[in-house]
Amino acid sequence: MSFLFEGIENVRALPVPDSMAIDGYSVCVSGTALVTWRSSLEGTLYQVYVDGRFAGTTIDAEQRQLAVQVPSMSQSAVRVEVVAVEPKDAHVDLGAQHDKSGTNSRRIALTLLRSQTLPAWSAANIYFDYGTGNIDYTQSVNAQPISVWPSWHDKAGFGMARFGRGDFGYDSAASIGFGKGSFGNGHFGLEADTMEWISPELPLGRYRLGVTVIDERGNESEATEIEPIATVPPARPATGLCAVSFDQSTGQLTLGISDNAQMRGEDNG
Repeated sequence: MSFLFEGIENVRALPVPDSMAIDGYSVCVSGTALVTWRSSLEGTLYQVYVDGRFAGTTIDAEQRQLAVQVPSMSQSAVRVEVVAVEPKDAHVDLGAQHDKSGTNSRRIALTLLRSQTLPAWSAANIYFDYGTGNIDYTQSVNAQPISVWPSWHDKAGFGMARFGRGDFGYDSAASIGFGKGSFGNGHFGLEADTMEWISPELPLGRYRLGVTVIDERGNESEATEIEPIATVPPARPATGLCAVSFDQSTGQLTLGISDNAQMRGEDNG
């Protein structure tokens, strides 16, 4: 099983509005994007990956667009990739074969399940240990609490209009399924939606984070902590490279590498 990048160009991801007001203002809260591309390939189908995760596949060799789900609360750019595959592999997740060298390993990404059991008007705080091993719960990393439900359209339930206000229920206008609780986990139900937070760039080290939820009255829940995560910054590319010596008898070339753009003692002869 393999995939191709060559021959695919002009990849574009456009947000799909959930609704449009009379004045032209659009609401985009459910995290759906229309991905379009051009391709010179024939007889292949196409898969779309969002941040390295399999997001969908085409059903026709002439199809050049696909609507996919993207993180609805991502605070950084989302990487969208289109690859060509043989029709027999169209529904096979090939994400593990992707080259991850382009990902930034200096950041920590938290993906949290946005459960419908979380109350309306609630918010989340993220706390950090700054590499000390002890999480500091006196000051959150996020400057402002992260709204769990930035739009009331996201909160699901069975009440409508005034009957659906508050935590009792909404009409699920922007939710992504109809199963709740354990029945709603995965791609089938309402609780498949996620919240994502990405840290600033971090130096080499092991870090711990904790997450709490605050309700409308300011009551903060017990923290949920994650296991230590290691960050390994990618190697910085060399800016100076020169031939130091060459052993003609063994055919061995010795190179000199430096962070400085100009290297002293270069011999170009």
